[in-house]
Amino acid sequence: MTTFYEGLAEILEVDTDAVTPELPLASANADWDSLAVVSTIALIDDCYNVMVDGKALVACGTVADIEALIDAARQRNA
Repeated sequence: MTTFYEGLAEILEVDTDAVTPELPLASANADWDSLAVVSTIALIDDCYNVMVDGKALVACGTVADIEALIDAARQRNA
């Protein structure tokens, strides 16, 4: 997850250390907007070679929710 967390930190414009499963995406220090969602879809594709649904990604409230979405997509592709 390190590469993913580093990329997510860049997208959200936060320190890498701030990216934990508990990080709320809509927090004051995270920039979770439509551009961040599209960038995260591309990051997930680059890191895990899976595509996630944009609407499902928008509904994620924390990094853990994104990780669960990735895991579900990886299982579908297995």
